[in-house]
Amino acid sequence: MLRQVQTQKLLQKLSPQQIQLMKLLQLPTIALEQRIKEEMEINPALEEGAETDDEPKDEFENDEFDDAQKDDDQQREDFALSDYMDDDEGTSYKLKANNTSPDEERKEIPFSVGVTFQDMLESQLGMKELDDRQYQIAVYLIGNLDDDGYLRRDLGSIVDDIAFSQNINTSEQELSELLRVIQEFDPAGIGARDLQECLLIQLKRKEVQNMIVELATEVVEKQMDEFSKKHYDKISKKLEIDDELLKEVIQEILKLNPRPGNSMADGQKSLQQVIADFMITNEDGELILTLNSRNSPDLRVSKAYAQMLEEYSKEKNKSAKEASVFVKQKLDGAKWFIDAIQQRSQTLLYAMNAIMEYQGEYFLEGDETLLKPMILKDIAEKVGLDISTISRVANSKYVQTPFGTFLLKTFFSESLSTDSGEEVSTREVKKILSDCIAVESKKKPLTDDKLTKILKEKGYNIARRTIAKYREQLDIPVARLRKEL
Repeated sequence: MLRQVQTQKLLQKLSPQQIQLMKLLQLPTIALEQRIKEEMEINPALEEGAETDDEPKDEFENDEFDDAQKDDDQQREDFALSDYMDDDEGTSYKLKANNTSPDEERKEIPFSVGVTFQDMLESQLGMKELDDRQYQIAVYLIGNLDDDGYLRRDLGSIVDDIAFSQNINTSEQELSELLRVIQEFDPAGIGARDLQECLLIQLKRKEVQNMIVELATEVVEKQMDEFSKKHYDKISKKLEIDDELLKEVIQEILKLNPRPGNSMADGQKSLQQVIADFMITNEDGELILTLNSRNSPDLRVSKAYAQMLEEYSKEKNKSAKEASVFVKQKLDGAKWFIDAIQQRSQTLLYAMNAIMEYQGEYFLEGDETLLKPMILKDIAEKVGLDISTISRVANSKYVQTPFGTFLLKTFFSESLSTDSGEEVSTREVKKILSDCIAVESKKKPLTDDKLTKILKEKGYNIARRTIAKYREQLDIPVARLRKEL
């Protein structure tokens, strides 16, 4: 049976302006610049540049003002609203803004177009005596090499692929023979099917074949499992050599390139530049916080569009009303966007200033052990903002300090209690852990159990599994893999 029931609910809805601010808040500097460019392309009412005084101050400025007025008039005459308004939807338009003058210096970043290692291999393939069919198969094999230079696919699968895509019947035996041809190319180790084969190819192509190279070849060929697990005592016993000679053999293997495909690509990779959103400086013991100026660019509402709205609002016909609605929508959008950018800058400074004050001792000294336990809730309560807002501020933002540039979220950490009851940051524990490993004996590295005992002696009562978790977070391998001769 259907009944009517009256209920009361309290809902919180975000306005489009608030949603826009939240999206802008989480963008780092580089992404913000791109977002502003996109907004200027889709909204011609938004312009770059600071607001200027409309009042002319002298005769010279009067002339400039008149010229600018003529340009604005010409712009309005050239502007056909129907070019930008869709027949079905009056708010649909696309406009590209070009804010450069002919006299302005163009600073473009040149990009060099390099060849891939596959292209380099194909050029070497042309120097081999192969018929058209063999050449086509070899090119297909080269195309199946991954970025490291390995052929990780099964030869049987490649036989089927060539038959299907190239209409060429071949065999695994023929593929193996052509693969050996490719393995003769530079860089050495290319075309290997696994790490062991890659290292063996490089060792066998050594110009000087001495005892060290021969022993290294034997280790890779017959004791690869022991080598990968760093069971050096087993290797020395099988080879019947002392630790000094084994050390030379191991060094010979470690000099080899496990990823020959990247030997060429590494030189072509461009480093991604990190742009700090905040700068903290120490001026005679006082911390000064500044926001990167690129986070608060000069934007303004187009005067031409404002005058255009005024003119359309005076007319009474239907097309003028539609045009007036269209122009007003763009002007409102530009104002909202400028307000959102300004609010973003204020929120970033407000939140970062609270973080700087909270971690003041660290920013003055640079010692990680001085970092206090700090979570998003601590800063949110300090500044009176929502935790989600602080999370957006900390996300993907960098701060430049006298001790380096760091990701902002790395300063947030949980707390631990020492034996004395003092609350310490997990960052402090990780720093002590990494310091202990840095000074350990590489012949007998500290196990997780020993590290747990050392930290307990220092007053940090932490379980062994927690030590293992922190070690993994620091990208430090287990004791067995840290062992050296």
